[in-house]
Amino acid sequence: MSLALGCIADDYTGASDLANTLAKAGLATVQTIGIPADDLALPPADAVVVSLKIRSVAAEEAVAKARAADVWLRSRGAGHVLYKICSTFDSTDAGNIGPVADALRADHGDAVVLVTPAFPETGRTVYQGNLFVGRLPLDESPLKDHPLNPMRDADLTRVLARQSRDPVGLVDLATVARGVEAVRERLAVLAAEGAGTAIADAVFERDLETLGLAALDARVSVGASGLGLGLARALVAVGRGGGPSVAAGQGRSATGGAALCLAGSCSQATLAQVAAAEAAMPVLRLDVGQLVAGAEEIERAIAWATARLATGPVLIATSAAPADVARIQAEHGRQTAGHRIEQALATIAETLVATAAVARLVVAGGETSGAVVDRLAIPAFAIGREIAAGVPVLAAVGGSHAGMALALKSGNFGGRDFFTDALALMR
Repeated sequence: MSLALGCIADDYTGASDLANTLAKAGLATVQTIGIPADDLALPPADAVVVSLKIRSVAAEEAVAKARAADVWLRSRGAGHVLYKICSTFDSTDAGNIGPVADALRADHGDAVVLVTPAFPETGRTVYQGNLFVGRLPLDESPLKDHPLNPMRDADLTRVLARQSRDPVGLVDLATVARGVEAVRERLAVLAAEGAGTAIADAVFERDLETLGLAALDARVSVGASGLGLGLARALVAVGRGGGPSVAAGQGRSATGGAALCLAGSCSQATLAQVAAAEAAMPVLRLDVGQLVAGAEEIERAIAWATARLATGPVLIATSAAPADVARIQAEHGRQTAGHRIEQALATIAETLVATAAVARLVVAGGETSGAVVDRLAIPAFAIGREIAAGVPVLAAVGGSHAGMALALKSGNFGGRDFFTDALALMR
């Protein structure tokens, strides 16, 4: 396998978002869960997205896992590696965006690493270094209230500077609008001034194409799926992509397979999607306080779903309003509460897949998706049809669940009818 592009994603739903974007742009793409075992046969691909779960772990662990994934991707021929982050730049003052970018830059000797979370298709734009969600700065938008990594500063040059070794520069929109040569000149100036990373403005899709061309001059870049789009289009333009889709004919479950939906995200979008699903399928809203406190809620969920899965899809939700989440976090601790909820949903998924012939699985929430996929030990996915912007149907590759159809979505992605839309494309 000789890759045109290697990618390291800091969570599983973000990896699916990126893989979907690359496939749509013309790169045959495979998503792996962690670094693949040597005996895992992957289909031929232009790009591989290695999915890690390192957004909210200690910086040292994130750096070690990202560097190992980078080594594996380079050994498969990747000349450029994108470190894929969330389009809301979810991070803390300790990392992990800055530490990983610093480490990969040092490993490959890049003068300066280009960084942008912009993805105009999903309403994320960057102007004068500030991240906007629609018309609102990030710190004024509903997305500021991430349960693990709340974002209270829209100025990404400040955010990244607090977690980076070297100064952070800015490639402003006026420079990007002048084209790739202007961006290259600006990056050279910033490198000469000692900057290690540079936040790049992007408001329109054409800005991403310019940044993709400039980013390929280096060995490493950092960004959301929007930068992936720019990189993919640049590679296809020079003949480094455009192979047949690795997911042709995949992304469908076995006829008659049971369908299970799990919602662990507390985003406003997911809360609305769970409410909408009640008109189409049975929905069980778990008591999150009880779930964190003990196993009885898990047993109740399994029994409830087992009694209904034979007759149609069901949805089990731990999604709760921000005030309820804050109360539970205050009682049990932010990290402890989140971990217990994720693992509870993973236990529910594992049990029902084993006992109720679940062949279609839809999961809302990045941390929840990571816990579920890890528990099922799925090593890789082929990328199927798009359900919503950034969310494809995935077909499990390898392992005991090969052929299972899944959808893994970040909490804020998808329209009101996401769950029914996803299941319809998995038939």
